[in-house]
Amino acid sequence: MADPTDDLELIRASRRAWGGLETLHVLGYFADDVRDAYVALGLHPRLSYFAARSAAFGAVGPEVPTATFYVFAPWLHAKALPAAWSVASPAQVQQARRDGMAVVLDRVVGDTDVSELLELARTVCAGLTAPGRPLYAAHAGLAWPDEPRLALWHAATLIREHRGDGHVAALLRAGLDPVESIVIGGLFAGNTGFMRASRGWSDEEWAEATARLGERGLVDGDSLTDEGLAFRKDLERETDRMALEGWAHLGLDGTCRVAELAAPLRTAALASGILPDWVSTRG
Repeated sequence: MADPTDDLELIRASRRAWGGLETLHVLGYFADDVRDAYVALGLHPRLSYFAARSAAFGAVGPEVPTATFYVFAPWLHAKALPAAWSVASPAQVQQARRDGMAVVLDRVVGDTDVSELLELARTVCAGLTAPGRPLYAAHAGLAWPDEPRLALWHAATLIREHRGDGHVAALLRAGLDPVESIVIGGLFAGNTGFMRASRGWSDEEWAEATARLGERGLVDGDSLTDEGLAFRKDLERETDRMALEGWAHLGLDGTCRVAELAAPLRTAALASGILPDWVSTRG
């Protein structure tokens, strides 16, 4: 049997399909409606991210998201958790996340019929496996929403976290520690300013990581070297290959159809004013 990770056409199609769904998913990290739902529970506006994304694990301490989110400075996790659970339970945080997203999706997606796209996305999710994928596994244990647009967002979340778990594995294999990953990733994606402001690393830690990457010939000042660009592109390709099992389960035609159906939703999300400009370069 042919290895699906050798199917370059499927890999390219899966990246387009993931890009469309990913843009829909990340609305929840930037939308005021979602943040306000957390604040209404009593959570800190910025630190609510850590409770929201880790709530699927239960009332964990900072160690679990430090390991699974990977790229945030540990002090941010420790500041957020377990303090958040004294304010709201994981179930309450999960519900607030969905309630906020329901408002966002109503505004961005509107009355678009997502039934075919949802069916295809659920088929992708049926092909995903949990071993070595802790964030995916935690979210896969949650009940699917009944409302179709929210169910599509949940599917996008599962696909995103499954891919993200694989990306962390690729970073580890490449010998990149968390702050090095953010430095090289920010230069690659053009979002260095956002990453420096949100991931919690000090100027000294950032400079030291940049120097280590420079010693490896990957970074020169504030730019990737040719070797660094090729290195980071290889990381993306490896991540794409490790994320392929769900798309292989759906098949090439279905994957292309996901990309086609998700494209107008991606356009609507990018036009919503919710997302920063650099998001348009992803996917």
